This record gives sequence, C-alpha cells and structure tokens, in this order.
Amino acid sequence: MFGGLAFMLNGKMFCGIVKDDLMVRTGQENYEKALSKPHSRPMDFTGKPMKGFVYVEPQGYQTEKTLSGWISLGFDYVSNLKK
Repeated sequence: MFGGLAFMLNGKMFCGIVKDDLMVRTGQENYEKALSKPHSRPMDFTGKPMKGFVYVEPQGYQTEKTLSGWISLGFDYVSNLKK
C-alpha cells in the first residue's frame, strides 16, 4: 500500500514505511500538531498533500521513544474509528 509496507488495525492503515520514511495516519484533529514535530511533513504520495497523514524522516524516529510515539499516534487514531 502506498508503495511500501503498511500496518493495519481492523482493516484500517495506521502506519507504514515508504522508502526510508515512516508514514503515520494522524487524523484531521492531530494533523497540525504532528506537522509541528521535527522531521515531519505532509504526506504527498500523489503529489498533493493528504490531510490526516504525515511522513516522518528517519531522524524523527531514530529512538525507541520517538518511534513508539509516532506508532501510538496512528494506532490510537485508528482504534477510535467506527468499525
């Protein structure tokens, strides 16, 4: 999915890897906050930014703590979506 590896919960993608970037599904309500974090940028897979998804460069997920935070953000968002 999106040309990389995707991780899903209940059939919905919450994060993945595209080339060297981590892709995280943030949802609209967490999107701007996620973009304010270092090494993140809008996900522009199609050439047009996709609101609710961000890319995180490798420098932004180098530690276990930062990686876990990004994964939790996506997991928490998707786990609260209606089935």
